Amino acid sequence: MLVALVLIALVALADPGLSQAPVKIGVIQPLSGPVAASGNYIRMGAEIARDWINAKGGILGRKVDLLIEDNKSDPKEAASAAEKLIVRDKVPVILGAWGSSMTLAAMPKLEEYGVPMVVETSSAASITKRGNPWIFRISPPSEMEALGLDQYVDMLGVKRVDFLAVNTDWGRGAISAFGDMLKKKGAAVGAAEYMDQSATDMNAQLTKIKATGGDTLFLTTAVEQITLVMKQAQEQRLGRKIVTTGGSSSPTQLIKQAGAAAEGSYHIVFFMPWFPEAMPDGKLAKAFV
Repeated sequence: MLVALVLIALVALADPGLSQAPVKIGVIQPLSGPVAASGNYIRMGAEIARDWINAKGGILGRKVDLLIEDNKSDPKEAASAAEKLIVRDKVPVILGAWGSSMTLAAMPKLEEYGVPMVVETSSAASITKRGNPWIFRISPPSEMEALGLDQYVDMLGVKRVDFLAVNTDWGRGAISAFGDMLKKKGAAVGAAEYMDQSATDMNAQLTKIKATGGDTLFLTTAVEQITLVMKQAQEQRLGRKIVTTGGSSSPTQLIKQAGAAAEGSYHIVFFMPWFPEAMPDGKLAKAFV
């Protein structure tokens, strides 16, 4: 992905006078705040890719320079970071901004200044449905994730489902997409509960969900809250299958913090750091894990 970003940047910087200058790539991630763990995984991955590219001589003889901004898990900060990278740092391309609400907040700045951004993890379908010509994504929207799960619904025995999601564009979009898919599969959709991004006590929502008598809980949030929900669900003896829709591709933190509470859970991810050999290019994936 970083190689593609460099090539985009080279096209944007087609100037003979800059032929030896480093290629600058802006990176916007939540490095602090409620979802900092996930943002720092992306940051570390980008830095590994930068070092790997530069060790091989760069791209067309030019080294890669990452300019990294912290959006503090806040959409307003994401918009400010995008403008700062574009106006002050003159980056020709950006990678970001982790959460859908953060990405959506940054998008008007991309259109205003004519700078492309590659979306690496955000799942809201609205990101690529708004007609912004400067936005590109490698992350599947929630509708695509739901389609991928469709074939496993019967195997999982999902009959009566409830939802618990972070109250953001990502969480709301996930409930809509997965709810539509499950209804088409004949599953009964019950409660849809939300939690603030910074919430740490989800017992009230879990109590309501427990009362519905469902068999499966679909959970949409970042790994920090996933671990808390799993532990609180175990304490309440929720007795449901838990399926996470994104946010769970941080295995070290999930296993370390959730422990036994994560046993028997299912996770929808588009990259598996647990099993890099399962990726299309297993050898390359292992180099970055």
